[in-house]
Amino acid sequence: MGEKVSKTNAARLLDRAKIHYELIPYRVDEDDLAAVHVAEQLGEPIERVFKTLVLRGDRTGVLICVVPGDAEVDLKAAARASGNKSVEMLHMKELLPTTGYIRGGCSPIGMKKSFPTYIHSTCRLYDSIYVSAGVRGLQIRIAPDDLIGTTDASVVDLTV
Repeated sequence: MGEKVSKTNAARLLDRAKIHYELIPYRVDEDDLAAVHVAEQLGEPIERVFKTLVLRGDRTGVLICVVPGDAEVDLKAAARASGNKSVEMLHMKELLPTTGYIRGGCSPIGMKKSFPTYIHSTCRLYDSIYVSAGVRGLQIRIAPDDLIGTTDASVVDLTV
């Protein structure tokens, strides 16, 4: 066996809900927190490594978009899906106080509060996808439907 991986809050929540997942460690590059780097470290196609983006809508406030690592979120699509006229990325300085997570370690599971969550429809093309476990250097491999159920997410087309 490799090194012992400590459980994150996201992993403990999945344990409590009796949801199957795997914690997969990877080497962090502080100068390259991009999902593409994570996918390379995991040896997985970037389309399976999803990133968690935190946005703010003009009507509903904070919302979460989970999209493939090489994709850009379509702000108009995210606004439409979430019942907003417009949405914008949350300012970096607001990320930790709002979600409890830092850039490069933001998981859609186990944020400080429950926020409306939207997952890009391509997640259903795979048996399992990867999302952050809530810290840099650790991913959760999980079945898309388990992630959707855990985060009470809507599955929509979110990318440009």
